[in-house]
Amino acid sequence: MKFSTFHLFHRFDGQSFKDVYDYHLELIELAEELGFDGVRLAEHHFRDYGVVPNLFTMLAHAAARTSRIRLGTGIVVLPLHNPVHVAEEAAQVDVLSGGRLELGIGRGYQSFEFEGFGIDLAEARDRFNEALEVIVGLWTQEVYQHEGKFYRTGAEVSLVPRPLQSPHPPLHVAAVSPETVTMYAERGLPILADPAAPFRKVVQAAETWRETAARAGHAAPADLVVARSVYVAPTLEQARADQERFEASFDRSRIFNERSAPIDPRTGRTAQGFEYYQDRYLKGGTLSADFRWEQLEVIGDPARVIEQISLLRDAGFGNLLCDFGSTRPMPLEDMKRVMRFFATEVMPAFGD
Repeated sequence: MKFSTFHLFHRFDGQSFKDVYDYHLELIELAEELGFDGVRLAEHHFRDYGVVPNLFTMLAHAAARTSRIRLGTGIVVLPLHNPVHVAEEAAQVDVLSGGRLELGIGRGYQSFEFEGFGIDLAEARDRFNEALEVIVGLWTQEVYQHEGKFYRTGAEVSLVPRPLQSPHPPLHVAAVSPETVTMYAERGLPILADPAAPFRKVVQAAETWRETAARAGHAAPADLVVARSVYVAPTLEQARADQERFEASFDRSRIFNERSAPIDPRTGRTAQGFEYYQDRYLKGGTLSADFRWEQLEVIGDPARVIEQISLLRDAGFGNLLCDFGSTRPMPLEDMKRVMRFFATEVMPAFGD
C-alpha cells in the first residue's frame, strides 16, 4: 500500500493567499521526509474553498523543493482547460521533476466553476473524453492532429517538451459511479475514488474496475487510488472526541452547498450526466458524526485505522490519498504532529 497526502489549499478566514501556499508547501516537504509516496493537489476556481487554479504552476514549484516524492494532481478539471495546454504543462512538470508527475483528471462537478468559465456542465463528460483523447494523442504520437466537437489543433503538431516518463505520466480518472468506473476500466485507465463516497461504494467501485478491466484484457495490475479523510489518535476515545471538535469548529455548509453541487442553473436541478450525484453535495453538510465514523472516514486509534486501510487494500486499492484535515483550521505544528503520528504508527504496518 502506498500513501499520499492531499492538499486542498483551502483559505481560512484571516489567511493571506501566501499563508495558504506556505502552509501546504511545508507539509509537502514534510511528507517527503516522512516517507509518503506522493502528494496530490486540488484545482478550484473563484472561491476560498481551494486557491490553486493552476496545479502545474504549484507542482513545478514543489518539484524544486523536493527530490523523491511523486507529484500529483487531484484533479485537473479537464473541461475547464484547453487539452493542448494540459499536455504541454504536464510534460514540462514531468521533465522538471525528473519524471515524478502523476496526472489525476476528472470532469469536475461544481456548477459555480463551470458558470465562471461559461461552460455548460451538461457537456462535462463529452468535453472530458475528448480532452483525454487529445492529451494521450499528443503524448504518444510524434505528430498529432485533432478535429473534434470541442477542441481542434488545426495543423499537425508535435508536443514540446515531451514527458520524461514513458509512454507518459501515470493517469488516474476520478470515478466512483458504476457507469464511469466501467467506462474507464474498459480502457484500462485506473480510477481515483471520491472521498465523499462511503466505504461500501468505493469498495464496490474497485471490484467493478478489476472485473471490467480483466474482461477487457487489461492484465497488468493498476494502482487504484482511494481518497479518504484520515485521522489517527493514540486512543479511540480521543479520535472520536477530536472528530466532534473538528466538526463543531467548521461550518460544512461552506463546502457542501449549491455552489459545489452539480446544478444546472437553467433548471435548478441536477445537471445532465450527474444523476448519480443527486443531492449528495447538498446533503453532505448534515451527515452525522456516526456516519462519518462508521462509513466515511479512516479514523480511530492505530489498530482501527490499520484495519480500515487493510479493507481498502484488500478491495484492490494500491494508494491511499490521505486528507489529514484540508477543511480543519489546524495550526501548522498540530498538522505536522498528525502526519508524523500516522507515519510512525500506521505506515509501517504496510511496509514491504
